[in-house]
Amino acid sequence: MRTALVGYGLGGAAFHAPFIEATPGLTLAAVVTSNPARQAEVAERYPNARLLSTLDEVWANNFDLVVITTPNRFHATHARQVLEHGLNVVVDKPFAASAAEARALASIASSRGLMLVPFHNRRWDGDFLTVQKLLNTNALGRVHRFESRFERYRPEIKSSWKESGDPADLGSILFDLGTHLVDQSVALFGRPLSVHAEIATVRPGAKADDDVFLSLTHENGVRSHLWMSALAADLGPRFRVLGHDAAYVKYGMDPQEERLKAGETPATPGWGEDPEQSWGTLGGKPHRTEPGAYQDFYAQVATGTAPVSPQDAVTGLEVIEAAKHSSTTGESVRL
Repeated sequence: MRTALVGYGLGGAAFHAPFIEATPGLTLAAVVTSNPARQAEVAERYPNARLLSTLDEVWANNFDLVVITTPNRFHATHARQVLEHGLNVVVDKPFAASAAEARALASIASSRGLMLVPFHNRRWDGDFLTVQKLLNTNALGRVHRFESRFERYRPEIKSSWKESGDPADLGSILFDLGTHLVDQSVALFGRPLSVHAEIATVRPGAKADDDVFLSLTHENGVRSHLWMSALAADLGPRFRVLGHDAAYVKYGMDPQEERLKAGETPATPGWGEDPEQSWGTLGGKPHRTEPGAYQDFYAQVATGTAPVSPQDAVTGLEVIEAAKHSSTTGESVRL
């Protein structure tokens, strides 16, 4: 599949281009960026990829797949344009600004027989794969609580669209980190029945929410407690999963992102392996982390099968919308 990558910021450079390039069945045929420095970087690292300056140039070329990794506010608009030109598309998170917008995209893709894939790569974090395996093997017994955190300590506010107070920028921590946490919860336990949320802006001068807690109640009785914060001076466990027979507790982040930022690729020896000192515990004893495997996302795309359903992105946005309503009213919201 001849692939055009639209956008070459951190997402395009670290999370998409290396995997498209390395995946059998995919070819990084073009990169769309108008930034001269990024164009130079692409030319050096991917000399066989054509450089394009605008999305409109994509339509004049023979591509099979377009990957959208532009700023959040453009995701749905660009995805719609791609679908209307009859091309398959992968869309970085957040998939859209609203559940209604996401449903409309899914409808277009379905009516045209096109592949529309939300980029929820965190389903291939090693620690998440470990939790998934523990649940599949019933190693914890009946689970009643799933705790998941993406916490950082960044008291200084950056000048970027990700911290913008303009709702159209979709720059809040709920859309940024929360999208991952909600998707992982939905992937494990399904669409929740109800949502309770506490959404706050705690850093002086911050314009977008930067400290959020969500409580999701699932049909099987599991409660997902999800935290995301830019001002956590003491980081909690990445995962804490409580079952009738045992608990799994894991600190620290999956190593793939930092290795990608350092220029490594899935071909690097030991890719995705969590160092032993970072392993979590199962029943209080060290438990090896499953290898992270971001490469598996694009490996499945190359087969023409979506590794993540658009409906899961719709559900995630329904949760975010319910969370905003809950935070405003102080009441739990039924989905």
